[in-house]
Amino acid sequence: MTVEIAFPLEFVVDGTPVSLQTKRSAAKDAWKAKIRRASMSALPEGHFCSAGRISVTLFYFPLEDMQGDIDNIVKPVLDAFSQHIYLDDRQVERILIQRFDPEKTFAFREASPILEQAIKAPKPLLYVRLSDDPSEELS
Repeated sequence: MTVEIAFPLEFVVDGTPVSLQTKRSAAKDAWKAKIRRASMSALPEGHFCSAGRISVTLFYFPLEDMQGDIDNIVKPVLDAFSQHIYLDDRQVERILIQRFDPEKTFAFREASPILEQAIKAPKPLLYVRLSDDPSEELS
């Protein structure tokens, strides 16, 4: 039995994201596999890929101040979702990415339980949220 995905999806991936620019393809493949495993907690068993519009939110919580560019962690994450959560990353219409370096406080107005878990958990980690409404929160 196949099941449609109920959006939004939220989950946490432990570890430091791998950059698109890394020359080690094995490291990229391992990171993508780790993302897919972490996503299974938010997905229904027997799900099929969404064919609709997608919005992706990525909040990176590093252990120490991040050295590289934040935009380099996006593509491997999007690739991990292709043929797993959505059919193709061309469906992604909106991406929000932010890093929260240690000692720099930020108060979320309405943090979900999964985001609260990410804020309190040992670092480094990546909080992921996928939605089927790319225009949410734009008003």
